Amino acid sequence: MNYTVHNQTIDLGNGREITLETGKLAKQADGSIVLKSGNTMLLATIVSSKDARDEVDFLPLTVDYREKYASAGRFPGGFFKREARPSDSEVLVMRLVDRALRPMFPKDYHAGTQVMVQLMSADEEVMPDSLVGLAASACIAVSDVPFNGPISEVRVARVNGDFVINPLRSELEVADIDLMVAGTIDSIVMVEGEMSEVSEAEMVDAIIEAGKAIKEQCEAQIELAKKVGTHGVEREYCHENHCEDLRSRVNDSLYSKMFEAAQKGASKSERKESFKAITNEFVESLSEEERTEKEFMLKAYLHDVQKKAIRDLVLNDGVRLDGRSTTDIRDIWGEVDYLPGCHGSAIFSRGETQSLTTLTLGTKQDEQLIDGALEKKTEKFLLHYNFPPFSTGEERPLRGTSRREVGHGNLALRALKEVLPPVEECPYTIRLVSEILESNGSSSMATVCAGTLALMDGGIQIKAPVSGIAMGLITDKESGKYAILSDILGDEDHLGDMDFKVTGTENGITACQMDMKIQGISMDVLREALEQACEGRHHIRKEMLKVIAEPRDDFKPHAPRIVSFSVPGDTIGAIIGPGGKIIQELQAETNTNISIEDVDGEGRVEVAASDKEAIEEAVKRVKAIAFPPTVEIGEEYEGKVKTIMPYGAFVEVLPGIDGLLHVSELEWRRIENVEDVLKEGESVKFKVVGRDAKTGKIKLSRKVLLEKPEGYVEPAERPRRGDRGDRRDRRGRRNDRREKREETNSKPQD
Repeated sequence: MNYTVHNQTIDLGNGREITLETGKLAKQADGSIVLKSGNTMLLATIVSSKDARDEVDFLPLTVDYREKYASAGRFPGGFFKREARPSDSEVLVMRLVDRALRPMFPKDYHAGTQVMVQLMSADEEVMPDSLVGLAASACIAVSDVPFNGPISEVRVARVNGDFVINPLRSELEVADIDLMVAGTIDSIVMVEGEMSEVSEAEMVDAIIEAGKAIKEQCEAQIELAKKVGTHGVEREYCHENHCEDLRSRVNDSLYSKMFEAAQKGASKSERKESFKAITNEFVESLSEEERTEKEFMLKAYLHDVQKKAIRDLVLNDGVRLDGRSTTDIRDIWGEVDYLPGCHGSAIFSRGETQSLTTLTLGTKQDEQLIDGALEKKTEKFLLHYNFPPFSTGEERPLRGTSRREVGHGNLALRALKEVLPPVEECPYTIRLVSEILESNGSSSMATVCAGTLALMDGGIQIKAPVSGIAMGLITDKESGKYAILSDILGDEDHLGDMDFKVTGTENGITACQMDMKIQGISMDVLREALEQACEGRHHIRKEMLKVIAEPRDDFKPHAPRIVSFSVPGDTIGAIIGPGGKIIQELQAETNTNISIEDVDGEGRVEVAASDKEAIEEAVKRVKAIAFPPTVEIGEEYEGKVKTIMPYGAFVEVLPGIDGLLHVSELEWRRIENVEDVLKEGESVKFKVVGRDAKTGKIKLSRKVLLEKPEGYVEPAERPRRGDRGDRRDRRGRRNDRREKREETNSKPQD
């Protein structure tokens, strides 16, 4: 054996633990970890280039997470039967980990860095997404890559009133708080999750509980790094060259001008032009040689002086780029029913951020199929977020859905799904699409607000309106000053230290997402940010209610109508029919869309159509199969001709029940050809006149409902071949003849 294995165990309580192992697998990576919890196993690796590429002034960090289908004993779907592009759920995990790791790398470290985490073995109950951040940080901890960690990431859920760290899948299903929290030993760096309208205090309590577990897991990584010998060991690097003279000249020449431009409270485009004019004037004052030689450094210094001026304006004067105070919300306006062809639509504008959101209602057939390595299910609520380049006045190629678009759409979905009516009351598949038409900060929160308005416009009876707000933070380590900003601009997001999005109803928080650009914040600052966000949310919600106060009483006239009801589980097969024959006929004949599924041993039926009468007919016919009425002899019915035979026609008495209409029962006159009177598919009225004594088949008559022709004479009964006596006589005569033959044959021959 040419390797040395090191292990570290973390106790989660309740007999559950996490094991970190290094030294056995992927030894050519800069760092590798195998994490095991239950039967879930993750392989995490990091590779970082020794040198940075020329003129790169940021960290080219890639975080990749993949779930191998073999981990759960499954084959990938599709023709090629192999893992392809990452699913949305994998992308969301990548974002969670990236946002936690990125602030922890040194600001001057610019080498290309790749962190890869793979799910190699799956446990039905142990959820891997709450372990990926720990595995990623641990593989960095056992490497020599510069890192101001370690960090860890845990899920905290409230189950039956108690907080649980990294709950089992079955426990999470009944939780009213589901938060992913990342942090260091002493601070929080990332929060994301959903809640059932909980208070700010309850959310803080959950984060504090998560912080305790994070500290234990960070300490375990340090102990493992000590065993390996990498604790406190970092590779040497120099990825930035500086000219202090040029930096000083930039600050001296431009700080006051930048500060003055920031004070004007101008629009986004006006600010951009002002800052551009200031920087161009300075650049033109430099010699051509200096501009060329120090172009890269100059770009960084110009950015830094602008950033400092804007931040100082907020910290010292309490004034923001657009002239607002730290707690002011931008002007809001909205409109509903903007797109008449949609099932619901809304515009929500806040400052220079605008979302046009549409609502589409569909049936069960429109549900999204999720076919991942760990789960196969369908989703009835979809929310898609699109961020076209024109929203920021840019021109760039469209290359499919970005990770950012997936993440923002998921956040808005989590914010709104808590207030949707139960499926029993609203059986629709619901799709919201947010088109960002303008963007200057908080476009995901504009999506939440526009989504709420679109749902209300479409007649969806949501429990309560949901509003959202993005909070910012500017800090100064030296002075200890900080400012919490409500409803941040795009520039405040870029130049600030925090982006904290909070959504909720009047009663509490439904979702949140916090990203830090610094190495964490204290719980006191977090509490203050949440309280300020609460005030902002309530203000925004009140402005939204001016647009539409409550959901419309009914759906749009052109929206599909769905009726949902339950039938006995053992009747599902009869409704569907062999090969789907019965249900397909019902859909074709009633012009409806019918779906049925087994839910806990009960059949859940959905009938959809734009025509109310069509729905009623389909419901009637399905229920007739599920709850079959008794066919009464002597009662009149109307049904369709199913099949024509030479001797008569088989007619549907009730759904799934046919009877024979004999050719002699069609009319009072003699009918030679059944098709002269009836055609397949034709509806005919008839009376049930009896059942066949041998087969039990239902006997029908059409002629008894018709007026008997004048002078009609009942046809004479066909003569019988003879009664029993005649047959006995014939049999007796045959016996007499046989006896005579026998007598003759018995006489002696001459």
